[in-house]
Amino acid sequence: MNTKFKGILRDQRVLLALVIALLVIVVTIINPRFVRLNNIIAIFNQISVLGVLTMAMAMLLISGGIDLSIGSMMALCGIVVATVLMNGQSMLVALLAGFGTGLVCGAFNGIIIAKSKGMPLIISLGTSMIFNGISLLIAGGAFLQFQNKLDFLRTIRLFDVVPLMVLFMLAVCVIMYVVLNKTKFGRRIVAIGGNEKNAYLSGINVDLYKVITYAIAGVIVAGASLILGARLNSITATAGDGYETDALVAAVVGGVTFEGGRGTVSGAFLGCLLTGIISNAMDILGVHAYVKTVITGAIIVGAVVMSNMDKLRKKV
Repeated sequence: MNTKFKGILRDQRVLLALVIALLVIVVTIINPRFVRLNNIIAIFNQISVLGVLTMAMAMLLISGGIDLSIGSMMALCGIVVATVLMNGQSMLVALLAGFGTGLVCGAFNGIIIAKSKGMPLIISLGTSMIFNGISLLIAGGAFLQFQNKLDFLRTIRLFDVVPLMVLFMLAVCVIMYVVLNKTKFGRRIVAIGGNEKNAYLSGINVDLYKVITYAIAGVIVAGASLILGARLNSITATAGDGYETDALVAAVVGGVTFEGGRGTVSGAFLGCLLTGIISNAMDILGVHAYVKTVITGAIIVGAVVMSNMDKLRKKV
């Protein structure tokens, strides 16, 4: 029983749940309005974009990849949707264009990474600049309006409480959980992330699965661009700046490792939720913006250390 209890405590998801519970209790004692329903909904609203992007980043990390272009890709998808709407096309055409853009951008990343055998981190940094440049060319550096066409994601609420965009985020999390844990595709990308050579020798078409994984991530990013558009009702080429780092932090905090083959969707979601709660708590408590930056950096360092604790124990 003692060994089983220790095993549970080593699960980063359990640790995250305990940290979240403790944080909520402490902040609520300081400021009781923290646990009011409208603030809880506000937290989920705040992490709706990040939550979707974290699912894409977690899937890529588990498969042994990484994509630092998702911020620029999200902005590009949003700009394409806004441009189509501003040209008088229907919402259906705009959505097809947006998701198509995400699919093409993701597949573009996947093909280059798979065929060149280069470092995904460096390649995605380069494609990030490409996507950003295309966004600037299309928008001319200006803000493009969605003409309130995406407001339904924010205004339509389940039981007049939960916004549609929060439900969209939760649906993406559930779908990603099923894909990674209940399908052959999910098991194979986990195998590729764990040991690419062994996966290849076992008959898995590694290059094909990499391209598909990045393409799926691109579609997920396109979905995040719609939520961002619903929140802001406008988009610019720099709208996605920093989101790739936030998604990476959330995934790593949730126990997804850089080495690949390890990590869970539930952990990644808890990591995202923790970052959202910390940000909201600091806003409620009036923490200075510079201090928030220091705390965010400390979270990154702590998450990396926590994710490597098992390795450190094995070496001792």
